[in-house]
Amino acid sequence: MKLKISYQGKLLSSNIKLAESFGDRLIGLMFGEKPNDADGLMIDPCRSIHTCFMKYSLDVVFISSKNQVIKIIRDIRPWRMTWIYFRANKTLELPAGKLPSDLKEGEFLEIVNV
Repeated sequence: MKLKISYQGKLLSSNIKLAESFGDRLIGLMFGEKPNDADGLMIDPCRSIHTCFMKYSLDVVFISSKNQVIKIIRDIRPWRMTWIYFRANKTLELPAGKLPSDLKEGEFLEIVNV
């Protein structure tokens, strides 16, 4: 399934892959080159990530059940781990540099299935 994500009336991406199954969440973006069939990955549910076996850095957004941005981590390099963000219930992963600089913690995202 693909998602369209907007904030402040601006399009963040209309091509985000949704990882809901255990297998999709387990593998995520590991082992691969930058995604060519999607701009990034939404992992649901997810409160923490690691970048073990990644071949590139990520921009990561932890999002609450009400689609509020809880935490933004930019340019997390391979072989790192994040804290557990208990208020988050899903995580958006994008290749580093793809997350707009004007997206801030506390903002609400509009997430729509496409």
